[in-house]
Amino acid sequence: MKYIHESPRYPNFTWDCDQVMNSLAQVSVAQGLVLGKMQQFGFGIQQEAVLNAMAEEITKSSEIEGEILNSDQVRSSLARKLNIDLDKEVEPSRHIDGIVTAVMDAVNNYDKPLTRERLFGWHAALFPTGYSGPEKIIVAAYRDDRMRIISNKGYREVVHYEAPLPEKVHGQMHAFLRWLNRNGPENPLIKAAVAHLWFVIIHPFDDGNGRLTRVITEMLLARAEKTPLRFYSMSTQIQKEKKRYYAVLEQTTTGGLDITGWLCWFLECLERAIAGSEEIIGKVLRKAEFWHKYASENFSPVQREIINRLFDGFVGNLTSGKVCKIFKVSLPTATRMLQDLTKRELLEMCGAGRSTHYVLAGDQSSGRLSSIK
Repeated sequence: MKYIHESPRYPNFTWDCDQVMNSLAQVSVAQGLVLGKMQQFGFGIQQEAVLNAMAEEITKSSEIEGEILNSDQVRSSLARKLNIDLDKEVEPSRHIDGIVTAVMDAVNNYDKPLTRERLFGWHAALFPTGYSGPEKIIVAAYRDDRMRIISNKGYREVVHYEAPLPEKVHGQMHAFLRWLNRNGPENPLIKAAVAHLWFVIIHPFDDGNGRLTRVITEMLLARAEKTPLRFYSMSTQIQKEKKRYYAVLEQTTTGGLDITGWLCWFLECLERAIAGSEEIIGKVLRKAEFWHKYASENFSPVQREIINRLFDGFVGNLTSGKVCKIFKVSLPTATRMLQDLTKRELLEMCGAGRSTHYVLAGDQSSGRLSSIK
């Protein structure tokens, strides 16, 4: 036996309950704390936090696979589905809108069964053109060819994992979906971890298996919390720990049926993801306090959008040249607006010459907030 799915007892996974329960207890406490904390805030702030967390989840999940999505398009697509008004919307591509649609269906309808047809719909949404890059793939159907995970080291090809043969995929996916939808005795977080691993083992599609694995994980985490409101991003944490993520998966999929190591890593990664929600929530609260504090101030529409983008996490340095391109204004106008915000001590100018850029003033971009309703 070389791979886990070749075991005669597969998929009867086993684990050390004592080790796993210790990790489970810690993540359950963290989960309860963040959900309890968010309940003290109003619906608007909760929705803004969900927008930020889901935008990170979607962009980072694709980034794990080496695909960089346009973050503005992701936010615009999400905002429409969450009924949130953005100062400046960007028309999302069909590809990005499809990804967002799949993820939102998973979390909004977490309590509905995951059927083969629903899963195929998600897969089709990920590949609306029927192509993955330049290559045509089978969409909305299970693969009909072998699937291997390989890398190249110099002139040598290294096989990290080989999934079940295509003729076994239908039966294994039937068993997976039947288990996923049953009301069994498993702890819901343990179920999320096992489902993540099991779907990776089967690797049922030509492409998109990693992203669909994380969509399923999001659905099961929402099911565990009994709410579609997502305040943290598991994929963001996985991206930070990508090397270890793949190492643990490889160790598990090329070993026996004891998956203790995987379960403990997954739960500990989840705990770190929840801890990272402090940053996501903090940005939302600081932004809310800012607009509460400066409600009576006069800002041009462009100035308002500049401030919002900085709070939301502007990619790269904000320069007068970028303001020109993004908002279609002249360089003198962009410079004048930025200098006005600087004089009002809302922005700070950093660097000099061609390196000149603007950031939120220190007292706007940091600090702990807890009273916005």
